[in-house]
Amino acid sequence: MSWGTELWDQFDNLEKHTQWGIDVLEKYIKFVKERTEIELSYAKQLRNLSKKYQPKKNSKEEEEYRYTSTRAFLATLNEMNDYAGQHEVISENMTSLIIGELTRYVQELKQERKSHFHDGRKAQQHIETCWKQLEASKRRFERDCKEADRAQQYFEKMDADINVTKADVEKARQQAQLRHQMAEDSKAEYSSTLQKFNSEQHDHYYTHIPNIFQKIQEMEERRIVRIGESMKTFADVDRQVIPIIGKCLDEITKAAESVDHKNDSQMVIEAFKSGFEPPGDVDFEDFTQPMKRTVSESSLSNSRGDGKYEPKFGGKSKGKLWPFIKKNKSPKQQKEPLSHRFNEFMTSKPKIHCFRSLKRGGAGPEDFSNLPPEQRRKKLQQKVDELNKDIQKEMDQRDALTKMKDVYIKNPQMGDAASVDHRLSELEQNIEKLRLEVQKFEGWLAEVEGRLPSRTEQARRQSGLYEAQNTSAVNSCAQDRESPDGSYTEEQSQETEMKVPATDFDDEFDDEEPLPTIGTCKALYTFEGQNEGTISVAEGEMLYVIEEDKGDGWTRIRRNEDEEGYVPTSYVEVYLDKNAKGAMTYI
Repeated sequence: MSWGTELWDQFDNLEKHTQWGIDVLEKYIKFVKERTEIELSYAKQLRNLSKKYQPKKNSKEEEEYRYTSTRAFLATLNEMNDYAGQHEVISENMTSLIIGELTRYVQELKQERKSHFHDGRKAQQHIETCWKQLEASKRRFERDCKEADRAQQYFEKMDADINVTKADVEKARQQAQLRHQMAEDSKAEYSSTLQKFNSEQHDHYYTHIPNIFQKIQEMEERRIVRIGESMKTFADVDRQVIPIIGKCLDEITKAAESVDHKNDSQMVIEAFKSGFEPPGDVDFEDFTQPMKRTVSESSLSNSRGDGKYEPKFGGKSKGKLWPFIKKNKSPKQQKEPLSHRFNEFMTSKPKIHCFRSLKRGGAGPEDFSNLPPEQRRKKLQQKVDELNKDIQKEMDQRDALTKMKDVYIKNPQMGDAASVDHRLSELEQNIEKLRLEVQKFEGWLAEVEGRLPSRTEQARRQSGLYEAQNTSAVNSCAQDRESPDGSYTEEQSQETEMKVPATDFDDEFDDEEPLPTIGTCKALYTFEGQNEGTISVAEGEMLYVIEEDKGDGWTRIRRNEDEEGYVPTSYVEVYLDKNAKGAMTYI
């Protein structure tokens, strides 16, 4: 089948059809371009999604990813990031292999189509010109024939008229002969033009137009083949990344299969185990007798008396530093002028507080004594491991410098051996300091694990002095603790204090009227109130409530007329009098 023979008279329709084919190609290019934009947008959204749920560095979230389930989730996020990369590959390949190639091909196709149809129009115009020449020759021949007939009739009329002179008759005869000759010439010209036109027309419809239409047909077929190949490439680009996407999905499946519920449950135990024994039975309290201190036989109240490790509840520091006050007062009652006068008093009166040194930044004691035993053991073990790693690094540097020094000694031209002595000395000092730190933390660790007896008061003081030299401990400060339910208590720090007689500075706070009782409370845990403003209570003891918790985690209580102070709200069960003003119930 050939367009030249089958569609010889469909020039205009072929022109429209080929233009439609180019429009289809451009539409497909636009479709692929929008697909690449969708792939890029999808990849970007996947990457943003993966980044959004990635754990932040040096944050609490990062610690949560030690569980198998969260590690599997992290692996899923990483694989989704790679998954997004494959969609970017799809976009890049489609842009280069389809959009770029087809865009160039469309430009070439437009130029070729333009050239072919230009040749077709040129051939069409040529045949139309030949037809016009034929028509003109035909009309001229027809006109000359009619003129010759009229001249012949006129001659015959003049020849038959006896009244016409012989000269007029001769003139009419000559005119008739001239017109007849012109008609013969026009006939010859028309015949020649007709033959020429027929030849041109034959060439036009059997040679020129078929050749042009054949080229247009081949052009159109190449366009169809090209768009088919592009569609195949469209599928191949997707197919090429399927194995990699499959690997990503396989890794996600593998991560999901690695989730171990037993292991995660064990890690929860390791993370939150306190090491305390459950409290013992609560003693019966006879309210028919005057209120007296009752001490539970639980492990929480008798641990100190047995000489065993003293339980301390871990938690964050409340960050409050309370100056000493003669009466038990809440730190929240201190005003700005008091702090100024306190500073002036401290500079004029020699009063020294030797507290156990704190970690840099005031986050808690260096020996982690604010934590429960099991958590403290883990923290100490972690610290020992970190110090050992630091020691190994320093030793590696020392060994490397020692080898370098030996090389310099054997080959003086390579360097001065004495130049590394200073650095070697620094490394030796660093190693020695780190070893002392390791010994210190190992001692605390051994105490927690029960390998060594509890340290004496003197040892604690020595430890406090040693830590103060290494961590620049802050004087006159107290660290708060958390109770088992997460609220704050005070640190039971070991301190040595030089007492100073009371002054007028203290007496300013003595003129306060006693607060009325608004309820009673029962101590749930033993609390050693060693900081000014607090009061010690024993587990199970009943006391009076004179000021409820104002939102800072402390409740003000009274044992008798001379003993009152603050205790952590979470350490007591409060029974407020409903008739008291602003009374609330805390359980």
